[in-house]
Amino acid sequence: MKFKNLLIISNDFPDAENKYARNIFVKEQVLSLKKYFENIYVVCPVAAGMEFLRKTRYENYMIDNVHVYFPKYLNFPLFYKYGKDMWTYFEEKAIQKLIKKESLKFDLIHAHFTWCSGVVAVKLKETYNVPVVITEHTSQTFTNAIEKKESQFVRSWNLCDAIIRVRKGDIPLFESVGVSLDKVYHVPNGYNQISFPGPDSQYCKKKLGLPLNNKVILNVGNLYSEVKGHKYLIEAMGEIISKRKDVLCFIVGGGKLENKLKKQIRSAGLEDYIKIVGTRPYTEIPLWMSACDVFVLPSLSESFGIVQIEAMGCGKPVVATYNGGSEEVLISDNYGYLVEPAKPKELAEKILIALDKEWDNEQIKRHAENFKWDIVVEEIREIYEKLGV
Repeated sequence: MKFKNLLIISNDFPDAENKYARNIFVKEQVLSLKKYFENIYVVCPVAAGMEFLRKTRYENYMIDNVHVYFPKYLNFPLFYKYGKDMWTYFEEKAIQKLIKKESLKFDLIHAHFTWCSGVVAVKLKETYNVPVVITEHTSQTFTNAIEKKESQFVRSWNLCDAIIRVRKGDIPLFESVGVSLDKVYHVPNGYNQISFPGPDSQYCKKKLGLPLNNKVILNVGNLYSEVKGHKYLIEAMGEIISKRKDVLCFIVGGGKLENKLKKQIRSAGLEDYIKIVGTRPYTEIPLWMSACDVFVLPSLSESFGIVQIEAMGCGKPVVATYNGGSEEVLISDNYGYLVEPAKPKELAEKILIALDKEWDNEQIKRHAENFKWDIVVEEIREIYEKLGV
């Protein structure tokens, strides 16, 4: 495998310094895989106008033997609803042009997300005659694709050589749309243990300018979709504050729901207890994880929920919902608690219990180590080898 090349296609990818950190988990996986390949080529096609919308600049870069490219292509929002074939046509042509220009040679394609990276990957397979692996990361998108038997998804799953699903409980669903389970594998996402070593909580609170005597509840996640359940965390905080006042909740993340959530906080009179701090640099997230006393993931649905593993990597207990992904991580009350989604009173009750409990932080860290990238990429390598790479 050391003398072979891997082509990665991803819907999005961080910049060289991780100032723009979207899909950071794909980058971390790639960097853990790089020692097994001569070259890894990462291709993240960028539609016209996306740099403006995402407020970032996509510029090619290299890290050792990892070459990252951001080819630009024409696209229109209406294509998603009325012209998906046009969308993938333009994206495929942009990748083809890049491959030719850079004289890229590769022995395997690994696409992250079925739409639209996986759809494009199986088209490239026809040209380059190499095996294709698709990792499906999404939650609601995946569920909708299964329920509606969306042709773009089903066709890509049938044409690729292996499918990786990050949520184990979803594996049988592929069979319901006619995909052989012989090619479907469960491999969870991972976390970078070096980035989340779990330094001293008081030190991190000082570093972030947080009060030292308050209990800190933390959530990290984008504010783009109601599915993340932030409004239920805010409602839960109202219940918590009625029981104790020495608690602060910080929501780290930004997005279109930010103003709506801030209005909810004001209406509930919780401005002194809940702070939305916006998007923070990726390098700062470990400080927030280490500063908190309890991490909360109130999502209605999750394919995996990497942030909960990152918090546990810092030895922090997690209170999460039965969202599809968390129950495959929080397999014991020694690591945290699970509650039904959209139940703020139940959520508040478990958070209060978690705040008072004496946790074995080292035990929580050891459990998180099962999801280190070094372990996860070994499972991925085994799949590659089955495909002859």
